[in-house]
Amino acid sequence: MAENELEAGEEPFLRQRQVLFLFVFLGGILAGSESRRYSVAEEKERGFLITNLAKDLGLSVGELAVRGAQIVSKGNRERLQLSHQTGDLLLQEKLDREELCGPTEPCILHFQILLQNPLQFIPNELQIIDVNDHSPVFFENEMQLKIPESTPPGTIIPLRNAEDLDVGRNSLQNYTITPNAHFHVLTNRRRDGRKYPELVLDKALDREEQPQFSLTLTALDGGSPPRTGNVQLHILVLDINDNAPEFTQPLYEVEVPENSPVNSVIVTVSASDLDIGTFGTIAYSFVHASEEISTTFQLNPITGDIHLIKYLNFEAINSYEVDIEATDGGGLTGKSTVIVQVVDVNDNPPELTLSSITSPILENSPETVVAIFSVSDPDSGDNGRMMCSIQNNLPFVLKPSVDNFYTLVSEGALDRESQAEYNITITVTDLGTPRLKTQHNITVVVSDVNDNAPAFTQPSYSLFLRENNNPALHFGSVSATDRDAGANSQLTYSLLPPRDPRLPLASLVAINADTGQLFALRALDFEALRAFEFGVGATDRGAPALSSQALVRVQVLDANDNAPSVLYPPHNGSAPCTELVPRAAEPGYLVSKVVAVDADSGQNAWLSFQLLRATEPGLFGVWAHNGEVRTARPLGERDAARHRLVVLVRDHGEPALSASVTLHVLLVDGFSQPYLPLPEAAAEQARADPLTVYLVVALAAVSSLFLFSVLALVAVRLCRRSRAAWAGGCSVPEGHLPGHLVDVSGTGTLSQSYQYEVCLMGGSGTSEFKFLKPILPNSLVQDIEQE
Repeated sequence: MAENELEAGEEPFLRQRQVLFLFVFLGGILAGSESRRYSVAEEKERGFLITNLAKDLGLSVGELAVRGAQIVSKGNRERLQLSHQTGDLLLQEKLDREELCGPTEPCILHFQILLQNPLQFIPNELQIIDVNDHSPVFFENEMQLKIPESTPPGTIIPLRNAEDLDVGRNSLQNYTITPNAHFHVLTNRRRDGRKYPELVLDKALDREEQPQFSLTLTALDGGSPPRTGNVQLHILVLDINDNAPEFTQPLYEVEVPENSPVNSVIVTVSASDLDIGTFGTIAYSFVHASEEISTTFQLNPITGDIHLIKYLNFEAINSYEVDIEATDGGGLTGKSTVIVQVVDVNDNPPELTLSSITSPILENSPETVVAIFSVSDPDSGDNGRMMCSIQNNLPFVLKPSVDNFYTLVSEGALDRESQAEYNITITVTDLGTPRLKTQHNITVVVSDVNDNAPAFTQPSYSLFLRENNNPALHFGSVSATDRDAGANSQLTYSLLPPRDPRLPLASLVAINADTGQLFALRALDFEALRAFEFGVGATDRGAPALSSQALVRVQVLDANDNAPSVLYPPHNGSAPCTELVPRAAEPGYLVSKVVAVDADSGQNAWLSFQLLRATEPGLFGVWAHNGEVRTARPLGERDAARHRLVVLVRDHGEPALSASVTLHVLLVDGFSQPYLPLPEAAAEQARADPLTVYLVVALAAVSSLFLFSVLALVAVRLCRRSRAAWAGGCSVPEGHLPGHLVDVSGTGTLSQSYQYEVCLMGGSGTSEFKFLKPILPNSLVQDIEQE
């Protein structure tokens, strides 16, 4: 149960919210918390109730859990546990006092009660009460003593002692011997507290009467009931040997470094005997040697050299007291004591025990306790004094507490985007020679908060999209980054309402919310919409969400999808437009100008003009850049009066598109001369497939043959009928009739209203036309005569 209780009215500081104030008042808190001592008997089973800590601390069971109460003790082995449900302090394992403390009494187990929120250390002690679970043990089954018969009564003969691992009343208390008339046993105490037996001669010996004795030596402890250990004592009575060995020193003191090598001689004892022969021969041996001594040292029985047979450990045992006995051949003995002081060397590096660690921590957290740990060094003096440190240039500091406890604290808010993880090396160094150190690595992860808005890679994007595109065409992307992590860095892209409310953005463009890819929803027309702009937004998924914006400008690129359009001469009128050119015009005379436009832009709208076909090549020319039609040479009398020009207008797109226009030119002597409108040029025969061409050719051949036969018959009859009327006569050539027929109707076929007769000069060897007289029907002739 607790030996000391907290003073009435004393309560822990529960409302301290800042760790800085915690450490300022920490010393005062701990100074007011007195150490409590509890006790428990060894060998209690795991789960044994020691006390109710919640009641002892004046806290409720719920407060223990809220304040993060835990048991902290040196070393990594946890022997105690605290139940947060009941507040009970329980045994974590069965305790063995002899294993924990050995011969040390009282056996105290130190532990701390750590309250983390706010931070408070409450030192406590647990005393392990010994139970009588070990019997006294002799380290040999029998003892042999040689006692000269001349030994006077009252002589004390040392005996080897027994060992009992228990302490206090349960330790070895007394020795007894089998009742007899010659000996009794005394129980004496050494300076280290151990008890050893001495045999006392009560009555003079007579070897001839009784040469030996067989007795039982019994060791008893003080337990209830007591435990005992026995050893057989064989006593041989010797003849007289009147000189016992004597040591040169009654006490040997030696200091031995704990790192001394095995098998080294630490001291040599020496004794002498005035007797000679067998009675002067000396043998050395240990007296009252415990198991620890006999396994640590070895004594040469002839030379008296004491050897080290295992390594010393100052932290376990810092001194040994060894009794040496010199026995001559006659059985007489001398006694000396060797005190071995173990000198500490710095052979133990410091130990670090981590009690708690907080990771990860929010990057915007104020000063925070990251870790709590304790350090220890079993060495002594400067070898056991320690100092702790961490790397420089870290936003963390070490703050010492009591009883070699330290806390690792962040200096303030951290920035995960600058550094997301800290690898902290805690170095504990002692002050010994040479200095030893221990390092422990702690990884502190900084968790993210949404403190960075998304950032676009560009404040504005210029994208290009060619007109007549396919719907759902991917024509560009926007991209943003977020320095945060996790959901705070996951971005969603969206289109922002356009600045121009007339722009149908929702039907033009769509954006992939996850990748920022932009898609055209329908085909665009450069002539209708040449450029537009809109805003895009990037929003993260943090809480609260942060966002940013960027501007996207889209330029629609022109495609050559519009052929040139001819404005002049107009080609949709019912009557063709005829240009009059005087025959006196000089070369370069401006006949007309073809005016054309192209709805495209740029190179697709650059137009060039070319004379494609002309009635008389070389007479007219077209300027390629402005479409002006000019005379290329002087006009002559032999030049035909009527000319038909086909002008081609071509743009510079890929592929190039073109249009053509037909000009009708009439050569006149003066602008007062009446002129007839030019007949319409026969339309170009459309390209037909081969079958159609063959059918047309066959039909034309049959029709021509039939028409030729009819015309030949009519011509013969007409010539015979009018032979008398023509003085020179009209000779009809035999054979093929020349087809000197002119199309005056503009349809490209012979008119049914007129017939022409070709008359040649009689006797002429040439085929010149003398005159061209129309042959008219009778009714038409009469009308002409009347006029």
